[in-house]
Amino acid sequence: MNVYVYKKCSTCQAGLAFLRERKVEFFLKEITETPPTLDELHRMLNFQGNLKKLFNSSGLLYKELHLSEQLKTMPVEQALALLHQHGMLVKRPFLIAQDFGFTGFNAQEWSKKL
Repeated sequence: MNVYVYKKCSTCQAGLAFLRERKVEFFLKEITETPPTLDELHRMLNFQGNLKKLFNSSGLLYKELHLSEQLKTMPVEQALALLHQHGMLVKRPFLIAQDFGFTGFNAQEWSKKL
């Protein structure tokens, strides 16, 4: 499984601590250097069922680009391309496995799968 994080994000650090405490094996990726692939974003969209859940809606770039309004009419492929191009737009931590995925850290939800 791949876990994308922003090293300065406290929520990401909590998610990493959770994984390490449980000795879960994962590949760590810095989201600003290596954003999720388009394939991973498509899979996450299928797992989450809602495009907005993939976006870091509290981030500065999200607000600067006025995405809260634009996402309502933006084609899915264009939205996923934005996420792939700009890692800071991605809700994090972004944990993607073969048959499940999480955006954001929720210990209860993660415990069900990990």
